[in-house]
Amino acid sequence: MAGTPTEVETSSEPPAEPPLEKKARRGLSRRIRDRWFHYTVPGLWMALVFVCLSLTPSLLPRSGFLQGAVSGISAAIGYGLGVTAAWAWRAFADREPRPARRRSWQILAVVAVVAVLVFLFLGLLWQDQIRDEMGTSADSWTAVLIAPIVAALLFAGIIAVSRALRRLYRRAARLLGRWIGPRAARAVGWVLVVGGTVLLVNGVLLDGLVNLANQSFSVRNDITFEGIVQPTSALRSGSPASLVSWDSLGREGRKFVATGPTSEQITAFTGQPAMTPIRAYAGLESADTAEQRAQLAVDDLQREGGFQRGTLVVATTTGSGWIDPASVDTVEYLTGGNSAVIAMQYSFLPSWISFLVDQTKAREAGRELFDAVYDRWSKLDENARPRLVVFGESLGSFGGETAFSGEYDMRNRTSGIVFAGPPNFNTLYRQFTDDRDAGSPEVQPVYREGRTIRFSDDPQAGVGPTDQPWNGSRVLYILHASDPIVWWSPHLILHKPDWLRESPGPDVVQAVRWVPFVTFWQVTADLPFATGVPVGHGHVYTGEYVDAWADVLQPAGWTPAQATELRDMIIAGK
Repeated sequence: MAGTPTEVETSSEPPAEPPLEKKARRGLSRRIRDRWFHYTVPGLWMALVFVCLSLTPSLLPRSGFLQGAVSGISAAIGYGLGVTAAWAWRAFADREPRPARRRSWQILAVVAVVAVLVFLFLGLLWQDQIRDEMGTSADSWTAVLIAPIVAALLFAGIIAVSRALRRLYRRAARLLGRWIGPRAARAVGWVLVVGGTVLLVNGVLLDGLVNLANQSFSVRNDITFEGIVQPTSALRSGSPASLVSWDSLGREGRKFVATGPTSEQITAFTGQPAMTPIRAYAGLESADTAEQRAQLAVDDLQREGGFQRGTLVVATTTGSGWIDPASVDTVEYLTGGNSAVIAMQYSFLPSWISFLVDQTKAREAGRELFDAVYDRWSKLDENARPRLVVFGESLGSFGGETAFSGEYDMRNRTSGIVFAGPPNFNTLYRQFTDDRDAGSPEVQPVYREGRTIRFSDDPQAGVGPTDQPWNGSRVLYILHASDPIVWWSPHLILHKPDWLRESPGPDVVQAVRWVPFVTFWQVTADLPFATGVPVGHGHVYTGEYVDAWADVLQPAGWTPAQATELRDMIIAGK
């Protein structure tokens, strides 16, 4: 009938795809899968082993996302090792690769499901043990779902990137083979791809990210914390009488000079008339170079009368210029306010980024500041100058160490030192630890019977060796067994450190073990969260400063009751 729709027109189903197009689409999909997402049985077996091992505990509790990142990276490394091992075996057996049998895939699948479920369950138990040890709340069971998803995506991404680099290498070798021999072409092609990748990552990506972070945090540096106002006292840098302008101090510098205990608060604690503590500081924008900033800070310290106080503290900051107020406040309470603290900023970046990229600046700042102070201090009458002590936490301890050549230099040029959470690459810390007395563990080393240098994870419990004299200048390192900043090192990739051969520290679970490659990534993942744990664990040394400084400064008439009271005040941030 005219005008009646045909069967084709009235059908709701789409027209059938032409056979050739359908076949081509399937072929493209298969080529993409085989090229980028095809995996071998030997590689997956080793990846499975590394995934299970990555679920073992490290120093700090891990979230599901973080666990997934560690497992994904570990799986990719394991896969690479498995593929390499299979290639080496075939080379010795002199045979070509063969497709895996279906039964091999089935066995792998069953074992993988069982093993991953078992280790996920054990991993949750281990993480709960760490949280119980540190007094933190338990993680939700959603971690069980998040971790495998993140691990699978990261694993697939890393393998895909690796294959892209391999294809690039092969293309470079074929192109070079037009002009040079095949073996030379492969060698040169490999050098070009590896070298180009390293240059791209280090010279472009990392430098670009660091520059971006530096610009971003330089803007933050100009923002003042809420409630922080310019001091009016001439005893503080940044005041109207100061040689250092308030605006140039930076975000952390302004907070440092505008806070701290008052003479009234110190009097209320000690029961004796107290002085107003002196704080001198130079920001990154206060002068052009580290030497000029150090000299400016020292000039301002002298203007304030810092060299006439009983105790003078040279503090090397961390990252963006931060100084742990717990340490500085403790000194001011212990000395009855008869103290002066001097510090300077060397970076815009926060501590964890500075830890990776600003080591040279920290070294320069620590050396320049101490030398400038010491030059002025050493010219004073020996009977009238203050006790000269040094403080540094984390990267600040790294910078603080660079002013000294060794134990005797520390002893002869200071009246005491407190270094907290020293990074594993600290030159003197490593020297003292590596040369420790026989029989003493790396987590609590004893160096030369503790005559000058001592170590403690809990100064409240005492600083050993208690049966040996500790005369003259005292140098004390505070380090927690659970602090990843203290123990992280590239050597963890292939070398088992002593601290993992020994019995674990007091806040580290027994199940912690060293595994090549895996442990390195576990401890690396712990780094950004080192300060996100309760006091007394990880990289949080708040309460330990009271007993540490009491041991170093040895205030007259100091009692356990005062120590307890001050410790509670410092932890509470009062």
